Amino acid sequence: MLIAIDIGNTNITIGLFLDSELISTWRFSTDSRKTSDEYGLLLQQVMSSNNLNADEIDSAAICSVVPPLTPTFELLCQRYLKVQPLTVMAETKTGIKILYDSPRDVGADRIVDAAAALHIYGGPCIVVDLGTATVFDAVNEHGEYLGGAIAPGMTVSADSLYRATSQLRRVELNAPEKVIGTNTTHSIQSGLVFGYSELIKGMIVRFKKEIGTNATVIATGGQADIVKDQVGEFNHIDPDLTLKGLRIVHSLNSN
Repeated sequence: MLIAIDIGNTNITIGLFLDSELISTWRFSTDSRKTSDEYGLLLQQVMSSNNLNADEIDSAAICSVVPPLTPTFELLCQRYLKVQPLTVMAETKTGIKILYDSPRDVGADRIVDAAAALHIYGGPCIVVDLGTATVFDAVNEHGEYLGGAIAPGMTVSADSLYRATSQLRRVELNAPEKVIGTNTTHSIQSGLVFGYSELIKGMIVRFKKEIGTNATVIATGGQADIVKDQVGEFNHIDPDLTLKGLRIVHSLNSN
Protein backbone atom coordinates (compact mmCIF):
# COMPACT_ATOMS: atom_id res chain seq x y z
CA MET A 1 0.00 0.00 0.00
CA LEU A 2 1.00 3.59 -0.63
CA ILE A 3 0.36 6.28 1.98
CA ALA A 4 -0.08 9.77 0.52
CA ILE A 5 0.35 12.74 2.86
CA ASP A 6 -0.76 16.26 1.91
CA ILE A 7 0.43 18.77 4.51
CA GLY A 8 -1.63 21.95 4.14
CA ASN A 9 -1.83 25.14 6.16
CA THR A 10 -5.10 24.16 7.84
CA ASN A 11 -5.38 20.39 7.50
CA ILE A 12 -3.14 17.40 6.91
CA THR A 13 -4.91 14.97 4.60
CA ILE A 14 -3.74 11.38 4.48
CA GLY A 15 -4.85 8.72 2.02
CA LEU A 16 -4.13 5.02 1.62
CA PHE A 17 -3.95 3.50 -1.85
CA LEU A 18 -4.22 -0.17 -2.67
CA ASP A 19 -2.74 -0.19 -6.16
CA SER A 20 -4.60 2.71 -7.84
CA GLU A 21 -7.66 2.63 -5.53
CA LEU A 22 -7.97 5.15 -2.72
CA ILE A 23 -9.32 3.04 0.12
CA SER A 24 -9.19 5.38 3.14
CA THR A 25 -8.69 9.07 3.90
CA TRP A 26 -8.20 10.99 7.15
CA ARG A 27 -7.75 14.62 8.12
CA PHE A 28 -5.73 15.99 11.02
CA SER A 29 -5.47 19.62 12.06
CA THR A 30 -2.17 21.16 11.07
CA ASP A 31 -0.04 21.89 14.11
CA SER A 32 3.65 22.51 13.55
CA ARG A 33 4.25 22.07 17.29
CA LYS A 34 3.33 18.39 17.18
CA THR A 35 6.15 15.88 16.95
CA SER A 36 6.52 12.89 14.64
CA ASP A 37 5.67 10.67 17.61
CA GLU A 38 2.40 12.52 18.26
CA TYR A 39 1.33 12.33 14.63
CA GLY A 40 2.56 8.75 14.44
CA LEU A 41 0.36 7.72 17.35
CA LEU A 42 -2.63 9.51 15.78
CA LEU A 43 -2.05 7.65 12.53
CA GLN A 44 -1.75 4.33 14.31
CA GLN A 45 -5.02 4.97 16.15
CA VAL A 46 -7.06 5.80 13.06
CA MET A 47 -5.58 2.88 11.13
CA SER A 48 -6.30 0.49 13.97
CA SER A 49 -9.90 1.73 14.25
CA ASN A 50 -10.32 1.01 10.54
CA ASN A 51 -8.75 -2.46 10.81
CA LEU A 52 -5.78 -1.44 8.70
CA ASN A 53 -2.26 -2.72 9.29
CA ALA A 54 0.61 -0.24 9.03
CA ASP A 55 2.94 -3.14 8.17
CA GLU A 56 1.22 -3.37 4.77
CA ILE A 57 2.39 0.12 3.80
CA ASP A 58 5.42 -0.25 1.53
CA SER A 59 5.74 3.27 0.09
CA ALA A 60 4.95 6.89 0.91
CA ALA A 61 4.65 10.24 -0.87
CA ILE A 62 4.53 13.66 0.77
CA CYS A 63 3.72 17.15 -0.45
CA SER A 64 3.95 19.99 2.02
CA VAL A 65 3.40 23.74 2.15
CA VAL A 66 4.36 23.85 5.84
CA PRO A 67 8.18 23.51 5.87
CA PRO A 68 8.52 22.85 9.64
CA LEU A 69 6.29 19.77 9.31
CA THR A 70 8.03 18.23 6.30
CA PRO A 71 10.85 16.59 8.30
CA THR A 72 8.33 15.65 10.98
CA PHE A 73 6.39 13.48 8.54
CA GLU A 74 9.51 12.18 6.83
CA LEU A 75 10.65 10.93 10.23
CA LEU A 76 7.17 9.53 10.92
CA CYS A 77 7.36 7.48 7.72
CA GLN A 78 10.83 6.20 8.58
CA ARG A 79 10.16 5.43 12.24
CA TYR A 80 6.55 4.22 12.27
CA LEU A 81 6.03 2.89 8.74
CA LYS A 82 9.60 1.75 7.93
CA VAL A 83 9.55 3.41 4.52
CA GLN A 84 11.57 6.18 2.91
CA PRO A 85 9.04 8.72 1.59
CA LEU A 86 9.17 10.60 -1.69
CA THR A 87 8.88 14.29 -0.84
CA VAL A 88 7.69 16.24 -3.86
CA MET A 89 9.87 19.21 -4.81
CA ALA A 90 10.42 21.31 -7.92
CA GLU A 91 12.94 18.84 -9.34
CA THR A 92 10.71 15.79 -8.76
CA LYS A 93 9.54 14.03 -11.91
CA THR A 94 5.84 14.92 -12.28
CA GLY A 95 5.04 14.48 -15.96
CA ILE A 96 4.63 18.22 -16.47
CA LYS A 97 7.05 20.96 -17.43
CA ILE A 98 6.98 23.94 -15.08
CA LEU A 99 7.18 27.28 -16.91
CA TYR A 100 7.01 29.42 -13.76
CA ASP A 101 9.74 32.09 -13.64
CA SER A 102 11.26 30.26 -10.68
CA PRO A 103 10.00 26.64 -10.54
CA ARG A 104 11.12 26.34 -6.91
CA ASP A 105 8.56 29.00 -5.97
CA VAL A 106 5.61 26.80 -6.95
CA GLY A 107 3.99 25.10 -3.96
CA ALA A 108 4.29 21.32 -3.95
CA ASP A 109 0.52 20.99 -3.71
CA ARG A 110 0.09 23.09 -6.87
CA ILE A 111 2.54 20.88 -8.75
CA VAL A 112 0.81 17.70 -7.59
CA ASP A 113 -2.67 19.06 -8.38
CA ALA A 114 -1.56 20.06 -11.87
CA ALA A 115 0.00 16.66 -12.49
CA ALA A 116 -3.16 14.88 -11.34
CA ALA A 117 -5.45 17.11 -13.42
CA LEU A 118 -3.38 16.58 -16.56
CA HIS A 119 -3.11 12.82 -16.06
CA ILE A 120 -6.77 12.24 -15.16
CA TYR A 121 -8.63 14.90 -17.16
CA GLY A 122 -6.16 15.96 -19.86
CA GLY A 123 -5.05 19.40 -21.00
CA PRO A 124 -5.66 22.21 -21.32
CA CYS A 125 -7.07 22.41 -17.82
CA ILE A 126 -7.61 24.82 -14.97
CA VAL A 127 -7.40 23.69 -11.34
CA VAL A 128 -9.27 25.72 -8.73
CA ASP A 129 -8.19 24.77 -5.22
CA LEU A 130 -10.54 26.21 -2.61
CA GLY A 131 -8.81 25.91 0.72
CA THR A 132 -6.92 28.25 3.03
CA ALA A 133 -6.10 30.16 -0.15
CA THR A 134 -8.12 30.22 -3.35
CA VAL A 135 -5.59 29.06 -5.92
CA PHE A 136 -5.92 28.86 -9.71
CA ASP A 137 -3.47 26.84 -11.82
CA ALA A 138 -3.26 26.48 -15.59
CA VAL A 139 -1.86 23.59 -17.64
CA ASN A 140 -1.84 23.75 -21.44
CA GLU A 141 -2.44 21.01 -23.99
CA HIS A 142 1.30 20.24 -24.12
CA GLY A 143 1.43 19.32 -20.44
CA GLU A 144 3.14 22.54 -19.44
CA TYR A 145 2.37 24.24 -16.14
CA LEU A 146 1.91 27.89 -17.07
CA GLY A 147 1.33 29.43 -13.64
CA GLY A 148 -1.76 30.74 -11.94
CA ALA A 149 -3.24 33.12 -9.41
CA ILE A 150 -3.64 33.20 -5.63
CA ALA A 151 -6.28 34.95 -3.53
CA PRO A 152 -7.21 34.63 0.15
CA GLY A 153 -9.60 31.79 0.87
CA MET A 154 -13.15 32.35 2.06
CA THR A 155 -12.39 31.20 5.59
CA VAL A 156 -9.34 33.47 5.81
CA SER A 157 -11.45 36.41 4.62
CA ALA A 158 -14.24 35.56 7.03
CA ASP A 159 -11.80 35.34 9.97
CA SER A 160 -10.15 38.61 8.96
CA LEU A 161 -13.52 40.33 8.79
CA TYR A 162 -14.43 39.02 12.25
CA ARG A 163 -11.10 40.05 13.82
CA ALA A 164 -10.91 43.49 12.20
CA THR A 165 -14.40 44.68 13.12
CA SER A 166 -16.22 45.23 16.37
CA GLN A 167 -19.75 44.24 15.44
CA LEU A 168 -19.46 41.59 12.72
CA ARG A 169 -19.72 37.98 13.82
CA ARG A 170 -18.53 34.63 12.53
CA VAL A 171 -20.99 32.96 10.17
CA GLU A 172 -21.33 29.60 8.46
CA LEU A 173 -20.17 29.62 4.86
CA ASN A 174 -23.52 28.90 3.25
CA ALA A 175 -25.24 30.68 0.37
CA PRO A 176 -28.21 32.76 1.58
CA GLU A 177 -31.46 32.78 -0.39
CA LYS A 178 -30.89 36.29 -1.75
CA VAL A 179 -27.90 38.42 -2.70
CA ILE A 180 -29.34 41.41 -0.83
CA GLY A 181 -29.10 40.38 2.81
CA THR A 182 -31.69 41.69 5.21
CA ASN A 183 -29.69 40.85 8.33
CA THR A 184 -26.00 40.85 9.22
CA THR A 185 -25.54 37.10 8.94
CA HIS A 186 -27.05 36.92 5.46
CA SER A 187 -25.17 40.04 4.38
CA ILE A 188 -21.83 38.50 5.34
CA GLN A 189 -22.76 35.17 3.74
CA SER A 190 -23.75 36.97 0.57
CA GLY A 191 -20.51 38.90 0.40
CA LEU A 192 -18.40 35.82 1.03
CA VAL A 193 -20.19 33.08 -0.92
CA PHE A 194 -21.64 35.09 -3.81
CA GLY A 195 -18.67 37.46 -3.89
CA TYR A 196 -16.13 34.64 -4.06
CA SER A 197 -18.25 32.80 -6.61
CA GLU A 198 -18.08 35.81 -8.89
CA LEU A 199 -14.33 36.09 -8.31
CA ILE A 200 -13.87 32.43 -9.23
CA LYS A 201 -16.16 32.65 -12.24
CA GLY A 202 -14.41 35.77 -13.51
CA MET A 203 -10.95 34.28 -13.08
CA ILE A 204 -11.96 31.13 -14.97
CA VAL A 205 -13.21 33.29 -17.86
CA ARG A 206 -9.91 35.20 -17.89
CA PHE A 207 -7.85 32.00 -17.74
CA LYS A 208 -9.79 30.52 -20.66
CA LYS A 209 -9.06 33.61 -22.73
CA GLU A 210 -5.36 32.83 -22.32
CA ILE A 211 -5.26 29.02 -22.59
CA GLY A 212 -8.40 28.26 -24.61
CA THR A 213 -12.14 28.10 -24.03
CA ASN A 214 -12.01 24.28 -24.25
CA ALA A 215 -10.03 24.06 -21.00
CA THR A 216 -11.43 21.58 -18.48
CA VAL A 217 -12.06 23.12 -15.05
CA ILE A 218 -11.42 20.93 -12.00
CA ALA A 219 -12.31 22.14 -8.52
CA THR A 220 -10.83 20.70 -5.35
CA GLY A 221 -10.47 21.73 -1.72
CA GLY A 222 -12.86 21.85 1.20
CA GLN A 223 -14.98 24.75 -0.05
CA ALA A 224 -15.63 23.59 -3.62
CA ASP A 225 -19.08 22.23 -2.77
CA ILE A 226 -20.11 25.54 -1.17
CA VAL A 227 -19.70 27.54 -4.37
CA LYS A 228 -20.19 24.95 -7.13
CA ASP A 229 -23.80 25.92 -7.88
CA GLN A 230 -23.02 29.63 -7.79
CA VAL A 231 -19.95 29.36 -10.03
CA GLY A 232 -21.43 26.95 -12.55
CA GLU A 233 -18.10 26.58 -14.39
CA PHE A 234 -16.69 23.42 -12.83
CA ASN A 235 -16.52 20.40 -15.12
CA HIS A 236 -15.36 18.17 -12.29
CA ILE A 237 -15.18 18.36 -8.50
CA ASP A 238 -12.45 16.11 -7.19
CA PRO A 239 -11.87 16.44 -3.42
CA ASP A 240 -9.06 13.88 -3.53
CA LEU A 241 -7.14 15.45 -6.41
CA THR A 242 -3.96 16.08 -4.41
CA LEU A 243 -3.87 12.57 -2.96
CA LYS A 244 -4.39 11.10 -6.43
CA GLY A 245 -1.63 13.35 -7.72
CA LEU A 246 0.74 12.07 -5.06
CA ARG A 247 0.07 8.50 -6.18
CA ILE A 248 0.68 9.45 -9.82
CA VAL A 249 3.91 11.32 -9.03
CA HIS A 250 5.13 8.45 -6.85
CA SER A 251 4.54 5.98 -9.67
CA LEU A 252 6.51 8.18 -12.08
CA ASN A 253 9.45 8.21 -9.68
CA SER A 254 9.43 4.54 -8.73
CA ASN A 255 10.13 3.12 -12.20
